[in-house]
Amino acid sequence: MGFVKIVKNKAYFKRFQVKFARRRQCKTDYAARKRLILQDKNKYRTPKYRFVVRRTHRDIICQIFSSDLTHDVCVQSAYAHELRRYGVKVGLTNYAAAYCTGLLLARRINQKYGLKYEGQVEANGEDFEVEADPEDKAPFKALLDVGLARTTTGARVFGALKGAVDGGLNIPHTSKRFPGSEVDGKEVKSNAEVHKKYIVAGHVAEYMTAL
Repeated sequence: MGFVKIVKNKAYFKRFQVKFARRRQCKTDYAARKRLILQDKNKYRTPKYRFVVRRTHRDIICQIFSSDLTHDVCVQSAYAHELRRYGVKVGLTNYAAAYCTGLLLARRINQKYGLKYEGQVEANGEDFEVEADPEDKAPFKALLDVGLARTTTGARVFGALKGAVDGGLNIPHTSKRFPGSEVDGKEVKSNAEVHKKYIVAGHVAEYMTAL
């Protein structure tokens, strides 16, 4: 047998540093989190809000968080299982439910802070960004936090994003990952009809008809 170099020797284990617990549990992407909560020094203690979207097997969770030096503070939240009281009885984890949950959270945030931004009146799938009123308060701004979810085109986290934006929140985004969007070089072509079909659960209706 030839010479075998021992890579993980005593020196390696003496210097080994254990990663954070939530990194070991595959729950937190600290590289993304660091960039989301980083605040300018001249804006000391000014809250930087995150629009957090998480999906479980039976629910969709939308929350607004701000970060402190020691902990996170949940400002407002909305859950897909709350949609039952508004008439949505089934399909609480699909794209349409994600849109409704994001819209519900936006309504609650605007009511909490006394903001008068109505947002998109009709859910038509068109690109929409809220415009600030120079004579009134600015719209509530937050950054999208998807956690460890895959940001594929048509993912449900973007349904929640669209609902929150249509509800009057200012969340920086592009239409690149919305359903029906296509990228041609550096140009993004969005398809409002396809997006509207997903918002009203038309893709679910087609599947149920095909069964």
